[in-house]
Amino acid sequence: MPPQGVQWKPHETMLSFEEITRIVRILAELGTRKIKVTGGEPLVRRGVAVFLKTLKAFPGIEKVTLTTNGLLLGSYLEEAETLSTYSLPDGINISLNALDPQRFKRITRHEGTGPEEILLLIDRLLEKGIQVKLNCVPVRSFNEEEIIPLAALARDKEIAVRFIELMPLGSAAALQFIPGKEIETVLEKTFGPLTPFSGICGNGPAVYYCLPGFAGKIGFINAITHGFCESCNRLRLTSEGFLKLCLSNDLGLDLRELLRSGACDSELSLAITEAVAKKPRSHTLSGIYATLPEAHTKGMSAIGG
Repeated sequence: MPPQGVQWKPHETMLSFEEITRIVRILAELGTRKIKVTGGEPLVRRGVAVFLKTLKAFPGIEKVTLTTNGLLLGSYLEEAETLSTYSLPDGINISLNALDPQRFKRITRHEGTGPEEILLLIDRLLEKGIQVKLNCVPVRSFNEEEIIPLAALARDKEIAVRFIELMPLGSAAALQFIPGKEIETVLEKTFGPLTPFSGICGNGPAVYYCLPGFAGKIGFINAITHGFCESCNRLRLTSEGFLKLCLSNDLGLDLRELLRSGACDSELSLAITEAVAKKPRSHTLSGIYATLPEAHTKGMSAIGG
């Protein structure tokens, strides 16, 4: 998040839950099977517990997961438990980039919830049978010291700790990412050899490994040095209703305009199908796909972390 924060957008520019669920229903009819609710921070939106419960009930949707920074996770769990039919996501990804309290505060810009509370919430989720993944984005000269302590959380907890290469989007373009291979070397020097995990630990681009004596897994998402565009089948619907085909460019479809201009379901379905056919072959965040890097002014907090 930029130090100055982000520009607040008028409520009427955002898709309503009813508009989102209509799009999800159409996407499910077209073959979408998995939904991830992310942001920004999705738990700031009032009524999200009921919304997630609604998504899980859609015919054709097999899995609904949530990505959050965890700061509002406790109050969300309390709200979810008050619903007549208790329902939680199938999995929750928590962005946790530091266990040091001061560094954690600097990253989250939050004076309340600290890393200790996040760890207690993780235990609470595990007790409920929820799959938990921790996402860490290592940044050179900022949170390198956190790599070992964060990975160690998977020693006693049946969770996946994933290290994600920093994408040069917005203000992050001025920071230096740490290659996944370098993190692998650091972990092996401390914990022993990383052994490829042959099972299924999710539906995304992460590659998972086991470490000796660890209950959980270690994952890597190396979008910059390795890439996985050839297997990417993801679409991103922004809060303002833009169906984004790839994080690294502005190709996509303004579904809000279609929804609010009176388009019927068949017109929406056709527009989505035609847009997806234009999904680019690869991102432009590095040279691994023989494409020239482009300037990316919008940060992840604006296009969806």
